[in-house]
Amino acid sequence: MKASFGIRPSTSMMAPPATNTALAKTVVAVVPARDEAAVIGDTVRSLLQQDYAGAVHVIVIDDGSTDGTYAAALAAAASTGCAHRLTVITGAPLPHGWSGKVWAMSQGVAAAMPLDPGYLLFTDADILHDADNVAALVAQAEAQRRDMVSCMVRLPTDCLAEKALIPAFVFFFFKLYPPAWIASAARRTAGAAGGCMLVRPGALERIGGLAAIRAHIIDDCALARAIKGGGGSIWLGLTMRARSTRSYGSFADIGRMISRTAFNQLRHSYLLLGLTMAGLLLTYVLPPLLLLSARPVPMALGAAAWMLMAVAYAPMLRFYRRSALWGLCLPAIALFYAAATVRSALQYRRGRGGQWKGRVQDLHIGVGEPRA
Repeated sequence: MKASFGIRPSTSMMAPPATNTALAKTVVAVVPARDEAAVIGDTVRSLLQQDYAGAVHVIVIDDGSTDGTYAAALAAAASTGCAHRLTVITGAPLPHGWSGKVWAMSQGVAAAMPLDPGYLLFTDADILHDADNVAALVAQAEAQRRDMVSCMVRLPTDCLAEKALIPAFVFFFFKLYPPAWIASAARRTAGAAGGCMLVRPGALERIGGLAAIRAHIIDDCALARAIKGGGGSIWLGLTMRARSTRSYGSFADIGRMISRTAFNQLRHSYLLLGLTMAGLLLTYVLPPLLLLSARPVPMALGAAAWMLMAVAYAPMLRFYRRSALWGLCLPAIALFYAAATVRSALQYRRGRGGQWKGRVQDLHIGVGEPRA
């Protein structure tokens, strides 16, 4: 990915090969889990079976699950013969002013510190890690002296909706958070991908712990901003060594995923919402519409712009092993994302923002509904 624009995968943006020179520092993986019995087992097994010179411990925080997540995590650890390196915590009730995931993560950090970790690995309950992923993350952090190394994991593209929309999700994400800008100390831009974040405990301590981002529902980018703002060095890229096992299954599922945080990303600003809609429409929707003008110059400009956006999108499609012809669908995909963003604003206005597994976590000021 062209690092300055975040639209072309390149070697500077990909996680480096794992090396045997990575220091054998203890890594503690912190895994918040709420009703994740279907996926937590594979995640726990993948973390406990890392090919890494140091110790890897796993802490799962069972955040009010009702589906047997706790037992599934224990059973998975037992099947590897590494149950002694797994701790499962029953999460405490959610305090006022905290988002559910950040509260769970903070309990995991508290349980991790007696193990004297060299690094904390924040990862989601649906992330499957290749055997060399931890070694690669530590090697990256050590080689570049990073306080935070984060990787956008490979997301599923099995059904039609995922094939159409998931590569675009990553494409748009890296346009918002250009990796070269994130890695540069000269720029304030900071971002991270919450499915895979390796953090030095000292960097976390310098910002006052996770309490510094306790109310944020886009916790990954908030943590990256806090660490970089506190003088830390961060890095964000793509990886093939970790992938999500969570299936979205339909256009509606992906729409809900986007709507959960889109308006929060815009800082609840209707001005930014309007500007974002205008930008999406002008950049992605206007070019094909110009082909209907029946005027040679606008038609030529529209065709050229449509081809250029498809070319810019092609490397991400190649990363996801999708045909470059999907690039021609980018105008329609942009419309879908625009609609999901507007829906996010409406949900927030109605007091139902940030909904996730029974919790409403992004409330409109003046709405009296408490956090669940």
